[in-house]
Amino acid sequence: MQLEHKYVLINDVNIHYVTAGPKKNKWKLGSTLIFLHGFPEYWQTWQHQLDYFHAEHRVIAPDLPGYNLSGKPQDVLFYQITHLVKFMAAFIDKVSPEQKVTLVAHDWGGVIAWPLAAFYSQYIEKLVILNAAHPSTFTRETINNSLQRDKSAYIHDLIGQDAETLLSKNDYQYLTKEIMVSTKPGIFDEVTKERYRQVWGKPGAINGMLQYYRAMPQLAAVNKQRTSVRSVNTHDPVKNTTEMKVPNIRIDVPTLILWGEKDQAFVNENLDDLEPYVPHCTIKRFADTSHWLMHEKSDEINSAIDRFINSA
Repeated sequence: MQLEHKYVLINDVNIHYVTAGPKKNKWKLGSTLIFLHGFPEYWQTWQHQLDYFHAEHRVIAPDLPGYNLSGKPQDVLFYQITHLVKFMAAFIDKVSPEQKVTLVAHDWGGVIAWPLAAFYSQYIEKLVILNAAHPSTFTRETINNSLQRDKSAYIHDLIGQDAETLLSKNDYQYLTKEIMVSTKPGIFDEVTKERYRQVWGKPGAINGMLQYYRAMPQLAAVNKQRTSVRSVNTHDPVKNTTEMKVPNIRIDVPTLILWGEKDQAFVNENLDDLEPYVPHCTIKRFADTSHWLMHEKSDEINSAIDRFINSA
C-alpha cells in the first residue's frame, strides 16, 4: 500500500496525516474512514486497518495535535475537550468536505470522538470506538467504582511537575514498561518500541502528549501517594467525587464498540447501561485482550468494522 503523507492547516495548526485509496466505492456514503489514535501513539497504530480497508475505502489517519509530525500548541487551553472536538470536526470537514465519514477511534481519540459524534453528527455516518469509555458512563464509574479510580490513578503521574522527566528518562521506560503493556507477548517488540521512541523524541512531543491530561475537565483524587509532585496549574482537573458531574452525551449515529476486557485503564462496567446515551449501539467484547486490542486482534477488529460499515 502506498500511503501519501499530507498536511492540512486548521486554525493555524499544521496537522500531519496519511491517506490512501480507494480503488472503488469513491462516492459511497461513509466510504471515507478516519482513524483517531490515542496516548501515547501516532497514526501508525492503525497500520493493520489502513492495509485492510484502503482498497475499497479512502482511509485517513492523522497525528493528533501535539503528536509526532503535527503541530504542538503550547497553550494548555487548546487541549480542552470542547476545543479539541471543534478542532477535529474542522479537520474532518477539511479532508472530507463532500461526504460523511466513518470515524474510528481509540483511547484519547475516542475521548474526542464521542462528543464529536454527539455535537457534530453532520460529519459522521457511523462511529467505531475501541476501548474508550463513554464520557457519561466513565464519570459515573469514576464516582461510584473504586476500581476505576485505581485504574485512573496513573494519570496523576502524567499531570505532575516532573511528568516530562518521568516519561523521558531511561529511554522512555515509563511508556514502554508501564503504559504499553499487552496481554499478548511480542506485540510491542523491540523494533516497535524503537519506532515509538523516535516518535516520542520529536521536539515538544512529550509535552504535547501530556497536555491532554493537564486539560482534562475532571479527575478523581486518589488516597495513595503518587510518585509525581502535583503541578501548580491554573487549570486543576482533580476533584473529589462529590464535586464531579456526569455529562449527558447522547450519540444518535450507529455505533460499534470493540472492547478488550483486560483493559488496564477502564473497568468493563463502563459498558453497562449505555443505551440511554447510545441507543443505536452494538458491543463486541474480546476476552483476554488488553487496551491495545487493535494490535492484539487486528484481523478480528478489521472483520468487525467491515461488517459494521457494510450493514444497513
